[in-house]
Amino acid sequence: MFPSLLLAALLGLRLSLAAPVNDSNIDAAPLARHILKRSIPAAPRYVVYSDAFISSTNPAPPTSSIAGWTVFNIAFLTNFAADNYGVWVSMTDAQRTAVKAQYAAAGIKLCVAAFGSTEEPTNAGLNPVTLADSVASAVIQYQLDGVDIDYEDFDAFNRKDGSAEAWLISFTTELRKKLPVGQYIVTHAPVAPWFISELYNGRGYTYVDQQVGNLIDWYNVQFYNQGATEYTTCDGLLTESSSTWPGSSVFQIAARGVPLDKIVIGKPAAANNANNGLMTTSLLASCASQAVSKGWNAGIMSWQYPDASSAWIKAVQVGMSGAAPGPTTTVGSTTVVTTTTSTAITSPTAGSCANMATWDSSTIYTAGVFVVYQGFLWKANQWNDDEVPGGPSGAWDKVFSC
Repeated sequence: MFPSLLLAALLGLRLSLAAPVNDSNIDAAPLARHILKRSIPAAPRYVVYSDAFISSTNPAPPTSSIAGWTVFNIAFLTNFAADNYGVWVSMTDAQRTAVKAQYAAAGIKLCVAAFGSTEEPTNAGLNPVTLADSVASAVIQYQLDGVDIDYEDFDAFNRKDGSAEAWLISFTTELRKKLPVGQYIVTHAPVAPWFISELYNGRGYTYVDQQVGNLIDWYNVQFYNQGATEYTTCDGLLTESSSTWPGSSVFQIAARGVPLDKIVIGKPAAANNANNGLMTTSLLASCASQAVSKGWNAGIMSWQYPDASSAWIKAVQVGMSGAAPGPTTTVGSTTVVTTTTSTAITSPTAGSCANMATWDSSTIYTAGVFVVYQGFLWKANQWNDDEVPGGPSGAWDKVFSC
């Protein structure tokens, strides 16, 4: 059993906040740095994890190879800096700053995934407050946009005594003291059955959401590894889960009080990424389309890159056409459009400009956002502020005539 102080020592971190990141060398305008650091991706979100080996010098792939994703979670922050996260920690500040600038320009957030299937922090008796301080310090010190809590302490949950829920509530509460809402991303990645409160004496993740859901940006729900036939059809995934895990489909979780726009659908990208729960991209796109028609817009998560490639998510995003964009983020008097696209266009020749926002000189846009300007649909290819579509900056690509 690791005492929390030893955990912090293994992480090589102070238990107090690390010094703020020096971003003076980032190749972006000061306002861009200010806004992009604080904006949280609005729904729909597209989240991909990376634990498979990428490089011994840089665990963040070129943004061109993950185009379409909006959040890239480097795994894992465990009782030491493991796997790809260990590589990230080994980089110099200058190297991390350069990578972060590239990701910010592409509209992609870079976060760390904490814990994973090998860690049982509650069962190990780790202090949630002390550990949260250490995790927050790591996020700040190593220039990350936030943290995903991939808590998989099944022994603690299966005791059904409330210890897992109490630990998560304390951990999340303390984490947000150091990583404020609106400035850093904090997500959780529970397995879908944990939302079945009646299996956990009225608690489970539904109770966690009731207590600290306002501190959690969204849930990357794992709809996989729960049985060979679980969550493998659109009905089972969206509206009526099986009798094995009753009441744990997307809309059934929402009926328990969890905000629908926070329930991101998580799926493995390939058969070797999970024991079960795989869907083809075409089937998942079809399910997403059905969910969108019912008012869902939270987004898609996948384990893991490189199988969850740019092509993979773009194939799934076909089903997200018409998904209502989440709210924009406002910092001071500046509005930031934080969605990847305001509407997903599956085929430019058959596309429509209906419901698309008109370009506004007072709005800051991130890469991937669509606007209408002078009778044409345009797509931002980079972060830009007051850059006219078709202007000399080249910040916008013309898609088609409206």
